[in-house]
Amino acid sequence: MLITNAENALFGEWKGSRKGFVSDGLVSEQDYLSSDMKICIVLKEVNDLDGGDWDLREFLAEGARPQTWNNVVRWILGIRNISRDIPWEEFDEINKEDRQSSLKSICAMNLKKSPGTHTTDNASLNKVANEDRNFIERQFSLYDPDVTVCGGTGELFKEVAGFNEYEWKRTSRGIWWYERAPNKYVIAYCHPEARVDNPLIVYGLIDAIREIYSYQTL
Repeated sequence: MLITNAENALFGEWKGSRKGFVSDGLVSEQDYLSSDMKICIVLKEVNDLDGGDWDLREFLAEGARPQTWNNVVRWILGIRNISRDIPWEEFDEINKEDRQSSLKSICAMNLKKSPGTHTTDNASLNKVANEDRNFIERQFSLYDPDVTVCGGTGELFKEVAGFNEYEWKRTSRGIWWYERAPNKYVIAYCHPEARVDNPLIVYGLIDAIREIYSYQTL
């Protein structure tokens, strides 16, 4: 449990400066490290009017909430089966057990560890993330994921996680991405709960990652 121990030590330093600190990261270190493609989801903050002070890792291990995390499960299934066109009928019904099974293998981190409301205050998010940039960079460096999906956080993550020197590229369908290390990609995408139809949210990302990986075979 080397990564989890390192996470907890880092959070011990970090949480003193953030009221309502919500821990996040690896849901299951063993499942993450044994996965054939390591996936990290980077979001803004948790939505919690009660003030936080809990652990997102435990919340995801228990199955989380369908509104945000069903589409993340669909992303995971699509990314890990990138060579296959999965029909929507296989994605349509996602239950608690599906979420528990898929989410245990990923890393999920928020740029702002103190909770917010349903609508993010972007000024507060930017301020806190920039103040915590050293912590954010240190946390992300623990994981070394193959694919990092930024759900509405692409530009800010690039700025605060230590990747400013990398240039954005764009897929043929307009999705921004960069290669942060050999064969390790960061994709700027919408939030999994964006106000568009779920199939667009799901297939748009899968299509982009398929194109990005196709460059390796050219």
